[in-house]
Amino acid sequence: MVTRGQFLPADVKPRSDDDFARLRAYALELDADVVALQEIEHRDAAHRVFPTDRYSIHLAPDRVTQRVGIAVRRGIAYRINPDVTAIALDPEHRLRSGVDVTLTLGSRALRLLAVHLKQGCQHQPLRNTASRSCLTLLDQGAAIAAWIAERVDEGAAFAVVGDFNREMDRRDAFLDRLRQAAPLDRATENRASPCWGAEAFIDHILIGGAARDWLRPDSLRVMTYRESGSAWKQRLSDHCPVSVRFAIPN
Repeated sequence: MVTRGQFLPADVKPRSDDDFARLRAYALELDADVVALQEIEHRDAAHRVFPTDRYSIHLAPDRVTQRVGIAVRRGIAYRINPDVTAIALDPEHRLRSGVDVTLTLGSRALRLLAVHLKQGCQHQPLRNTASRSCLTLLDQGAAIAAWIAERVDEGAAFAVVGDFNREMDRRDAFLDRLRQAAPLDRATENRASPCWGAEAFIDHILIGGAARDWLRPDSLRVMTYRESGSAWKQRLSDHCPVSVRFAIPN
């Protein structure tokens, strides 16, 4: 979600006012309480999609354009925890650190980790030494598993959400590594994404702890765009919002 050309690759075109207006309309239609965000330049850009009067925005203070963040509906209290820098792609510039927040939902709390993981290893073996992307994703998985283990020790309800850049169907080594740390429900399990045509999910919602009991069965939804064609895919997003609903106990 970028607005200007500074610090951007030559093949990336900033969004127009019309692009932002369309994305804002979709965000209002989605009407979500909490949204994990990826590739955000700055808070002002995010607020062009998620209006200031409706949403609070928190972004990782990384030094690059592709920041991970979270949009939270006004009225929902949350605490910002230290970023998970162990999953950053560039330790020096902190590219795509994980955003870690604790949401207060009535008398309950939900710990949420928003991620944007390494591209280029969607279904290849993780320990493919010829693939730098796969080895990086393997390291990121270890860091996320450590985060999950800490939540288990705390007895927290938690979820890991965002762009994993990894298909997790069948017997996936990445998902198996995370499930060694704790039992996890994957909302996208055995489903295909309708985003820009049928495809495997790489955006996932992994749920652990008491939150597994809060998930409403069959609540997985994917918001697709009414526009079609490769040009719109570039102007809007090559990802579609993936959502679930929770029934939070009193």
